[in-house]
Amino acid sequence: MTLVSPNTSATTTGPGPRLVEGRGELSRAVVQALRSGDAPPDGSVAAAGRADPYGEDLHLALYLLYELHYRGFGGVDAEREWDPSLLRLRGALEARFLDVLRTDLSDAPRTVEDAFAPLLVEPVDLSGSLSHHLEKEGELWQLREYAALRSLYHLKEADPHAWVIPRLTGRSKAAMVAIEYDEFGAGRAADVHAELFADLMVDLRLDPAYGSYLGRAPAPLLATVNVMSLFGLHRALRGALVGHFACVEVTSSPGSRRLAKAMRRCGAGAAAEHFYAEHVEADAVHEQLVRHEVIGGLLADEPDLEEDIAFGCAATVHLEDRLAAHIGAAWAAGQSALLTPLPPA
Repeated sequence: MTLVSPNTSATTTGPGPRLVEGRGELSRAVVQALRSGDAPPDGSVAAAGRADPYGEDLHLALYLLYELHYRGFGGVDAEREWDPSLLRLRGALEARFLDVLRTDLSDAPRTVEDAFAPLLVEPVDLSGSLSHHLEKEGELWQLREYAALRSLYHLKEADPHAWVIPRLTGRSKAAMVAIEYDEFGAGRAADVHAELFADLMVDLRLDPAYGSYLGRAPAPLLATVNVMSLFGLHRALRGALVGHFACVEVTSSPGSRRLAKAMRRCGAGAAAEHFYAEHVEADAVHEQLVRHEVIGGLLADEPDLEEDIAFGCAATVHLEDRLAAHIGAAWAAGQSALLTPLPPA
């Protein structure tokens, strides 16, 4: 039975990116449902409960369903965003992912102070840091891979965090809007951070089109983007989204400084260097705002959300560590960290 509006066509090409092929039972079911306009097969919800919570199949399926709330896909009816059958499947995938995060982070800090204190001090040992590796010895092909992977978020930078704005009040809302205003270019389209990243991709001879590297992105990368959408699309997880946002802002400036140096050392180009140089100063200011005003204001209004904020921070660190381990292992073996290597520049 078709679920699309009778006034629209599921085969009409729209402005969104193209769909990619599935990587397993669940993601193939989602792709087929989006292409046909039909519901996913019976049993998909049950299959979601058995899926590898960090696996390629689950995270591609979840990413595809989340993307319906952003720009959608070419040829997919916009009405599918609120299709009940897709929402049921998305809920089952989310539950599987969220359950494993809560289990794996059961011993994580429960207070904001304990969660963020380690992030405010530069670690002595940076051997596991991707930005440190890229700064000191990274090669141009590795910078290109890193940018292609990160494009899945940076080409919609700040969009997932914007979901929290209507769920905040007072100090936290005012500060969040101030930070997001900067992220969206402070009124200047050319300075929107997503546009700056597209310019970086052009310098690196990469395709700057939104979503162009989805088919090459492995599950550890998809999970880092999916967790933002998971937290952002659920009002009950607003504290976790604030924790995620704060973690990103607190850790961004030192890493961006190293990446700007890496771009300069490898001759990546002015726009490539500028993207990270812009984040060094901006995110140093944002760090103070997010810690003292966004988190401080939210805790003043809703002190019961402290554990959720700490959980959001811990989940961010956990998933970023998994991604760094995946990329580091691939590069150490002289292999691509993408599912399929990039063509030469």
